[in-house]
Amino acid sequence: MFRRATTRVLLLLCAMYFITYVDRVNVSTAAAQFGAELHLSHTEVGFVFSAFAYPYLVFQIIGGWVGDRFGPRRTLAVCAVIWAGATIMTGLAGGFVSLIVARLLLGLGEGATFPTATRAMSNWMPAEKRGFAQGTTHAASRIGNAVAPPLIVWLMIATSWRGAFIVTGVFSFLWAVVWIFYFRDNPRDHRRITDGECAKLDSYSGVKQRVPVPWGPLLGRMAPVTAVYFCYGWVLWLFLGWIPQYFLHNYHMQLGKSALFASSVFFAGVLGDWLGGSVTDRILRRSKNLRLARNVMVGVCMLLTLLSLAPIMLVSNMSITLAAACLSGGFFFNEMTIGPMWAVPMDIAPKHAGTASGIMNSGSALAAIISPVVGGWLIDRSGNWNLPFIVSMVLMAAGIVLSFTMRPDRALDVSPAEAGAGSEPARKFV
Repeated sequence: MFRRATTRVLLLLCAMYFITYVDRVNVSTAAAQFGAELHLSHTEVGFVFSAFAYPYLVFQIIGGWVGDRFGPRRTLAVCAVIWAGATIMTGLAGGFVSLIVARLLLGLGEGATFPTATRAMSNWMPAEKRGFAQGTTHAASRIGNAVAPPLIVWLMIATSWRGAFIVTGVFSFLWAVVWIFYFRDNPRDHRRITDGECAKLDSYSGVKQRVPVPWGPLLGRMAPVTAVYFCYGWVLWLFLGWIPQYFLHNYHMQLGKSALFASSVFFAGVLGDWLGGSVTDRILRRSKNLRLARNVMVGVCMLLTLLSLAPIMLVSNMSITLAAACLSGGFFFNEMTIGPMWAVPMDIAPKHAGTASGIMNSGSALAAIISPVVGGWLIDRSGNWNLPFIVSMVLMAAGIVLSFTMRPDRALDVSPAEAGAGSEPARKFV
């Protein structure tokens, strides 16, 4: 299996997801040192967390279009160089403003990565394995979440908090070199791909997008998907930003021990990502029902997320073990929605998968702007570290309702003539 070109491309994408998440969440662990050294409040630290998300939000749709238009090979290589430089700049920051600038540049570099990677998967993965591919790559990102706290602590001890950012930035540069050397936009241009692998791919795979994007219909179809993903993203970014600090301050733990508890929560997300992608594909193969495989699964997983977090609201003076179990359960079920959610843009608009997934991911990017800052503000105002997680339960309830408004069973299919004339696109049921 590992000799297949398709498998190796998937592994390269997994490496990218892993590295990008280490580079975007390393601040949550390093904040214990740079916050004290630079005299930052929790609210200011929340702004440092969320600064990444402003350009990240803007470049979701733009970056998705760029990936469709110019191909994942060049787009992801350029992105990697930018985010690697931003990570190194974070280690060189001298204050609040320079930290914000470095994080803004990081968001600029990473903004196009996931939509463009979705375009690469649309090119390289058979339709019946797209949920698995999305679940596997996002599981790699959660491994990055889980590894980041102890890894950054170790690098901080070995060098400093500045050295930790510089070392992780160098690895991003190395990934860019490997990617540009090995990957090809059209799988059929790859010298190691077999005829058997090519036979399983859709006919349009590898073709750079020449058809004008039907922006009106596409935005309309993706609006409910984006709203659901905002609810998911609120919980995600709350966890990524504040979980290491939660164990450190709420339970007055040492930095190294709090990093291990944070890792246990994030490892639950690894399992959720992988399982969610596998389950949605299995449901689809057996039922041939996209709404069951996508909508129902997302709604059920969001309900289980809400129920997992409920004890935080109901139990006072919760033990650290119970808190870790509840947070791990909430993160596990929240991440189980990843496989079906990231398959939906490919279901709705397979020929515009990068643009469609960028529209969807803008929901999570918007949540990344708001959620960490609201979390830090609530902690500063109330001193209650549980309150931000209680607020996230409300977002989960909204997500459950909204999940049933998505229509992955209706594929948007537009011919060049229709798109150019601005007419209503032909829609087909699958």
